[in-house]
Amino acid sequence: MTETKSPSSPQLITLGCRLNTYESEVMRGHATDAGLNDAVIINTCAVTSEAVRSARQTIRRAAKDNPDAPILVTGCAAQIDPDMFAKMPEVTRVIGNHEKMQAETWRPAELLGGHEKVRVNDIMSVRETAAHLIDGMEGRARAYVQVQNGCDHRCTFCIIPYGRGNSRSVPAGEVVNQVRRLVETGHYEVVLTGVDLTSWGADLPGAPELGNLIQRILKLVPELKQLRISSIDAIEIDDALMETMAEPRLAPFMHLSLQHGDDLILKRMKRRHLRADAIALTDRLRAVRPDIAFGADIIAGFPTETEAHFENSARLVEECGLSFLHVFPYSPRPGTPAARMPQLDKAMVKDRAARLRDVGATALEQHLRKYDGQTVEALVERGNSARLPDFTPVQFESDPGEAGRPVRARIVRQDGKQLIGALTA
Repeated sequence: MTETKSPSSPQLITLGCRLNTYESEVMRGHATDAGLNDAVIINTCAVTSEAVRSARQTIRRAAKDNPDAPILVTGCAAQIDPDMFAKMPEVTRVIGNHEKMQAETWRPAELLGGHEKVRVNDIMSVRETAAHLIDGMEGRARAYVQVQNGCDHRCTFCIIPYGRGNSRSVPAGEVVNQVRRLVETGHYEVVLTGVDLTSWGADLPGAPELGNLIQRILKLVPELKQLRISSIDAIEIDDALMETMAEPRLAPFMHLSLQHGDDLILKRMKRRHLRADAIALTDRLRAVRPDIAFGADIIAGFPTETEAHFENSARLVEECGLSFLHVFPYSPRPGTPAARMPQLDKAMVKDRAARLRDVGATALEQHLRKYDGQTVEALVERGNSARLPDFTPVQFESDPGEAGRPVRARIVRQDGKQLIGALTA
């Protein structure tokens, strides 16, 4: 969760993904221009049942801390179940995912006047995603650019397409303009983000691929120091993207949406790759970019998962060389096919998630150890914290100065979670 507030803008509380972070900045601009500086805007997530519970808790806490402020709730959880949030006495308005990106939505007379508490339309009817120009990300070292929204796939565990709609792409020219503007306002790193990033371009004339977009950005914005890709589907990496991974200005990090390491469970999840595909992909990427690091999402305790299935997921961490693991204990989302499958005992799901996190912790520590004694360049994020190009976190022993600039440091040790660095000239 990120929470930001300045004297001349509304309070934004952002839950969930990087795309929400980007969209919060767009909303901040619209709400500030409309004079809604006293409002509290909560951008929710719906990826798990826990995320929805957290959203409700956040709303209650925000209302308690800001008793006179209008509480405006939006995001995926609000899009999927607007009536649930509308019934909360703390909530002033519920705003849909499409509506939240429109400047006219934030006009005070329309937003706060009258008695219509829910402003949520059918997200499946949305056919386009427009670029929204922003000057930067308040309080962040790097900036995010939305290039795609929605998803055409229907994984059996996932509710997100019902919050985001079908896949739609931002035209390449608009993306390039946004990246150029961010570079002109002083951003060192830009991150491309979307719900199903590798589907970018399928709905555009000529059906260009993500690799083509990345090549175009690097060519047309030569002043950009570092471009990063957010989470992608492992089965959809195109040849141009694979080739471009050798480009030094493209960050050597890939976060893969793997979800599991057993073929039967992947089939029941309705994923489009097999275990061998994941291993082959990471081997191929490592051959193109030897310094690359990998992160991945993996679900523990999916319905019908046996101990043998779970062990296949645990072994995949080493076989793919995953260093940054995001473990999700499975929780059923009403309306998804997986919610109707035979469920595992909750204690077993919790135990397997904990064991998988232990595997991830061991993998991270192994990754950190290879930096012992090295001199590295890291991008300062906030305070004494920074990250290497491969996303490895660094904590400095002294103040590195302004966020958003690269600094050099010698790695003196690691604590199992991050590197400890001493600044060098």
